Amino acid sequence: MTGYEDLLALAMEVAKEAGVLLMERPTTFDVSSKSTAIDIATQMDHASEKLIVESLLKSRPEDGIIGEEGASRPSTSGITWVIDPVDGTVNYLYGVPGWSISIAAKDSDGTVVGVVHAPSISRTWSAARGAGAQMNGRAIGCNEPVALNRALIGTGFEYDVAERYEQGRIVAALLPQIRDLRRIGSAAVDICHVASGGFDGYFEIGLKEWDAAAGALIATEAGALVTRSPDGLTICAGPTLHPELARALAI
Repeated sequence: MTGYEDLLALAMEVAKEAGVLLMERPTTFDVSSKSTAIDIATQMDHASEKLIVESLLKSRPEDGIIGEEGASRPSTSGITWVIDPVDGTVNYLYGVPGWSISIAAKDSDGTVVGVVHAPSISRTWSAARGAGAQMNGRAIGCNEPVALNRALIGTGFEYDVAERYEQGRIVAALLPQIRDLRRIGSAAVDICHVASGGFDGYFEIGLKEWDAAAGALIATEAGALVTRSPDGLTICAGPTLHPELARALAI
């Protein structure tokens, strides 16, 4: 028992409610751009965030909110929810599996619970601080030990096209050193794949808080190391692989 059971149960319930909403995929989309022309949101991102926020605040009206699509309010309870209502919107728009709903709760010391629900692939990852991590209700752990030359690595790419030239250079240098590279399309799911052994490691530049809050706790509770450098590079991997991957990416 960690004292976070009620928060985790609420996050799980609300994430699954949002999943039901999103699985009723519309036939047409209202697409809007955000930071760049290819950084998009749809009416379903907004509908999912509205459902999540209303459901959380109905149960816990004094909590704070940080949402990718603009929901924001300060906390008077000491708990703030960090929400990505559709992580992997491009996947969702194109009908490609792997998008997710990411919900985390944090206090003054960091994230206390996290849920990443990916209904299109029938997987739900969850964790509470100090209580380990689970996928679909079963305990999980990261792959350990793994050498860099045997590692399956996940990654993602910036929406700023100018940054992609540098990312391409990094990938070109890394690829000959590893087993292979994967790009799922949802940072939250990528990180959770490390937690449950689907990937050996993961890296990405430019993640926002809502992209990684839930997944990072889940991966940490599964035994992985999750770091973020001053220039915004997030690395997630088991204890043996993490320093090797960090050195390979310092190019």
